[in-house]
Amino acid sequence: MLNIGYVGFGKSTNRYHLPYVEQRLDRINVKRIYARTVGKRPEDEAAWRERGTIFSNDMADIINDTELDLVVVVTPAPSHFETVKTLLLAGKNVLVDKPMARTKAEVEELTAIAKEKGLFLMPFQNRRFDSDFLTLKHVLNTGYVGEPVELEVHMDHYRPNDGADAGDYINGDWYGHGVHLVDQMVSLFGQPEAASYDVKSVRVPGSPLDDNFEAHLFYEGGLKATVQATELAAVHYPKWVLHGTKGSYIKHNIDQQEYDLKAGIMPGDVNFGLDAPQDYGQLTYYNQNGDRIEKTITSLPGDYGRVYDHVYETLVNGAESLISFDAMTTVIDVLEQGAADARPHTTYFNEK
Repeated sequence: MLNIGYVGFGKSTNRYHLPYVEQRLDRINVKRIYARTVGKRPEDEAAWRERGTIFSNDMADIINDTELDLVVVVTPAPSHFETVKTLLLAGKNVLVDKPMARTKAEVEELTAIAKEKGLFLMPFQNRRFDSDFLTLKHVLNTGYVGEPVELEVHMDHYRPNDGADAGDYINGDWYGHGVHLVDQMVSLFGQPEAASYDVKSVRVPGSPLDDNFEAHLFYEGGLKATVQATELAAVHYPKWVLHGTKGSYIKHNIDQQEYDLKAGIMPGDVNFGLDAPQDYGQLTYYNQNGDRIEKTITSLPGDYGRVYDHVYETLVNGAESLISFDAMTTVIDVLEQGAADARPHTTYFNEK
């Protein structure tokens, strides 16, 4: 049994973490939850208290509990670095919500502590288990499209009235949404040779809280991977567009898990997170005879809880971590370089 404690008991903990943990109570025990304001979510708290979970508004209760195998940090992004550092120095294994830090230097400081103390450290990159991303990986692995040449991913919304003129840049879309998209690309292709960036605020020009970004990641061999998001897309771009030497793949709609969670449809419910057939991606490729083939690709099921499955396997059975220290450092490095200049710019990673 893996005993875990949570730092934070807000929306993210109750939407993106605990519903999936509830499906894994045969091997995961939520022993403690720290919340600055205990009693703020009485119904949710009551459900976990019935399972034996201890609530506290004293962080020392988490730090001093020697039975905790893992601490999960789900607090506002600006607090992640200091909170994780405190926990690592106290000898705790840590899973931290994204983004884990602001800068490459901060990630390197955290990973150095983890290495020195022999501790587990990983960001909660749950969108590695989006249905659309898992299906894209399947298409790449089958070789239908040949060698990838261009890959483009979008995270689009239409929220014209939600802009803000002040705030911490780590709460903007680049660090909030971009961290997922960059991580997906890094998980596929590793560190890019270079990246060009256009990160800005469109709804409130000049605001430190960006709401629009486009970044091109350039890889050896000519591959270009593009990550893009906007809050002003009344009509969304396709989620994924992949072009290769033998064909193309297009997936229009996004993973359904978040929509279902917001609607009160939970993991374990019938059809949770599943695409409707009309939302499946479309593959077009040329076979060895030169025939043009068009196929509908059934979406693979997504499951954010698989992050916890990987953590369990690492901590209990010694499996390799889902995300390496090098990969988590690369993701934050790409983000940091994108935020370094409000103007469009290019960074060459092998020349830094």
